[in-house]
Amino acid sequence: MEKIEKQFANLSIVKRSSETKEPTYLLGIDTSKAVQAEKENLVAVLCSNGSIRIYDKERLYVLREFSGYPGLLNGVRFASSSDSVYSSCSDGTVKCWDARLASAQPVQLFKGYPSNIFISFDINCNDHVICAGTEKVDDDALLVFWDARISSQDLSTTKDPLGAYSETHSDDVTQVCFHPNNPNMLVSGSTDGLVNVFDISVDNEEDALITTCNSISSVSCIGWSGKDYKQIYCMTHDEGFSWWDLNHLNTDEPITCLNIQDVREVVNLKEGILDYLIGGLYHEKMDKLFVVGGTNTGIIHLMSCTTSGLSHVTSLHGGHAATVRSFSWNMQDDSLLTGGEDAQLLLWKPGPIEKTFTKKDSMKIASSVSQRVRVHSNDSYKRRKKQ
Repeated sequence: MEKIEKQFANLSIVKRSSETKEPTYLLGIDTSKAVQAEKENLVAVLCSNGSIRIYDKERLYVLREFSGYPGLLNGVRFASSSDSVYSSCSDGTVKCWDARLASAQPVQLFKGYPSNIFISFDINCNDHVICAGTEKVDDDALLVFWDARISSQDLSTTKDPLGAYSETHSDDVTQVCFHPNNPNMLVSGSTDGLVNVFDISVDNEEDALITTCNSISSVSCIGWSGKDYKQIYCMTHDEGFSWWDLNHLNTDEPITCLNIQDVREVVNLKEGILDYLIGGLYHEKMDKLFVVGGTNTGIIHLMSCTTSGLSHVTSLHGGHAATVRSFSWNMQDDSLLTGGEDAQLLLWKPGPIEKTFTKKDSMKIASSVSQRVRVHSNDSYKRRKKQ
């Protein structure tokens, strides 16, 4: 534990993003996984105006911007083997751009079924399959699938779905997350409180469903953890946390490792308060799950996760001036990218501070943007919460 505490506590801001014409909340971050000699590392950031900005990672300036207009984009993900960047859109498509091309047009368009509004998505680890989750329309909340491979025989830029799962969620599918190493394993989360695990190599939906876990509240974040990634963690819109171990599925051991209804009420911080959860971080080398949270004034808290609860490890100060909405941890060089409601993208690295920075004042954003962003609050989603 001392190692990660030291790593995290030693992080210093080495770069802040430059000002942009239109300040926005930074809601999601992903970094390019394709390593190419003599080319800059790319960062893709989902913005609250419904666009994606591509940054140079070391200099943090905007190289280009992609828009889903008139639709709004949700989620951002790089492919594993190229600089293709994906996002799901409220117009019923998943869009793919080449992050190194200035062209505003997507290079590939994955079309959904009529009336689909996509609010979550992921692409699997071998870049073969895309899955997107929909808002509930009428009585349908779907997981829609596409073949993401580009065939030399089929040069069409538009693809229709392979099929969909329609029976396992009864409300908006807010989260979709493929397994980091197994291209057939998928976990989904919804405002119905359910977290479903699938093996998509199985032919039909009923048989593909491996297990259903219940977070008892609207799901805001899900991810994989543990040795061989056989555990799942989940966060809810009212700051709950659950952790399940799939190794226990066929044993007498309980599958639930930890279930906290409101982390803010139980976590004991060495300093300050906890206002919200941001996400999870599984540290492979340490075989340890960490939970990242923060304060409305921009402090970032790192908490370690064990079956006995969450414990505060350390905190980062002096970076953001408002709520932090997103982060991306790089295991190779222990660097951290963070984005927030102050419109700032920050790069943190271990070691002494290289430059002096002034903390940015909190932004005031037009109400139309605020309405589009789902804000964490004490009573969010209580009406959807199952008793």
